[in-house]
Amino acid sequence: MAELQRAEESSGSMSFTAVLLSTFTTVFLAELGDKTQLATLLLSAQSGQPWLVFLGAAMALICSSLVGVLVGRWLSQVLPPERLEQMAGLLMVGLGLWLGVQALQSMLQNANN
Repeated sequence: MAELQRAEESSGSMSFTAVLLSTFTTVFLAELGDKTQLATLLLSAQSGQPWLVFLGAAMALICSSLVGVLVGRWLSQVLPPERLEQMAGLLMVGLGLWLGVQALQSMLQNANN
């Protein structure tokens, strides 16, 4: 009986630490070097008030993350997990292609100038 309960617990939801570390690592790596980080770098340099820029950027990231969490929670109640994974994969591929096209256009414009 105890073995069955342990098997159910291990196959159930991820542990608190696993979810926290996975989320932190994913968001931290995704945000490194992106437009938001560059914007905060410039705002900090221009304003001369790095702690206020940090506070504003941190609050913005918290709010945008909250939107993602709430929409994700709602979608998980409306759609099966397999469909969510497919949609997330398509979204990531689509965003990658879109960013690739933008980079290619920028490179071509710089080459023509």
